[in-house]
Amino acid sequence: MRRCLLVATMLTFAGCRAANAPASRPTPSTPGSLSDMLRIADRYKVAAITTRRTTHADYWSALQPSLVSPRLRVEEVGRSMQGRELRTITFGTGPRKVLLWSQMHGDESTATMALADIFAWMTAPGSDGLRDRLSSALTVVVLPMLNPDGAERFQRENAAGIDINRDARRLSTPEARTLKAVRDGLQPDFGFNLHDQNARTRVGRNGLPAGIALLAPAADAEKSWGPVRSRARLVAAGIARDFGSQIPGRVSKYDDAFNPRAFGDLMQTWGTSTVLIESGSLPDDPEKQALRRLNAAAILRALDAIATSAYDSADPNEYERLAYNTGGAYDLLVRGGRVVLPGMPPVVADVAINYEDAVARTRGRVREVGDLTGAVAVDTLDATGAFLHLRPEALTENSARPYLTIGARAAIDVRDGADPQSRLRRRIE
Repeated sequence: MRRCLLVATMLTFAGCRAANAPASRPTPSTPGSLSDMLRIADRYKVAAITTRRTTHADYWSALQPSLVSPRLRVEEVGRSMQGRELRTITFGTGPRKVLLWSQMHGDESTATMALADIFAWMTAPGSDGLRDRLSSALTVVVLPMLNPDGAERFQRENAAGIDINRDARRLSTPEARTLKAVRDGLQPDFGFNLHDQNARTRVGRNGLPAGIALLAPAADAEKSWGPVRSRARLVAAGIARDFGSQIPGRVSKYDDAFNPRAFGDLMQTWGTSTVLIESGSLPDDPEKQALRRLNAAAILRALDAIATSAYDSADPNEYERLAYNTGGAYDLLVRGGRVVLPGMPPVVADVAINYEDAVARTRGRVREVGDLTGAVAVDTLDATGAFLHLRPEALTENSARPYLTIGARAAIDVRDGADPQSRLRRRIE
């Protein structure tokens, strides 16, 4: 408790409370199944939201059919640097309080889409046992688009170029101050920090690209396991089990080094059991609609586990045995081919390519050429025996002859021979 008060004094933050179990414990009941939640995600998907790039105005317009329901309470709680409204949406009147915030990075919108679908379910007509259970056990407060200025440009930072998730200590930005004020006013028992991560991140060193990464953030530099963080781990364990059943081999654990500037870590310090959910990428899901569906289902299951206290019986090893995220992978590695440049003899070289949009896999750029034995990539193309012809748009010209530079467009024709008229095997755009 002394440490908590010291942090609060140094940072001029109010409302740091002791790390005790939530005071109100709902009557235990049987939580809904994952298949139930997936059916909800499918049935109540908001049709007006179809892409990752949705502006602040378009998002709130898509929510309008839900916002007229008396089951939701909408409040303007602040303004962004450029004056866009920051709003919370509240559902339920129960004693256990939960705070969810999404898209504090403007280009990380998977959970923001999923929350729209959850709102549609919360306000659907008719009776629903799960909805009634959540409403009576929980007060759920959602801040679904914390960085609307960044969303407008689909960039990580806010209008001043500041990463809001590195502003939890200084509170320089109005967006960070708003989140902190909401947290202090609500004093939530549980929190969900909803993000997207780099699509090149893998599960361990040699695993599959991560679809989801989870974290029960550390509350101190020692990464100790007090009651607040331990509760977060139990909730994360249930989420890990659910995601693992749907995308086996694609669930990882985020780095748990303590960051005193980050909201997830300080939420834990302030007494809110917080879980980080990072959506990566899945094959053939360029707009992250499959991950949107899984997010909606997993968030609903986690809320139900909190409402019913079912998280108490989760196995923490479901979380602990997850492999850590590993970065550094290329998007595409073309192995074993011979690179052909005009007027020069072919040279054996591997070619590594990264896409400017790693999720949609578009606008590829050459990142490295040479002996790339041991390099890790999301996809690998074996071009052994083939010839890699650089098309004109991939080459830089000088007064003598064309040459290849790192960062050039990945415009490559894979052909049978050194002759540019030989049979085309594959075109890399």
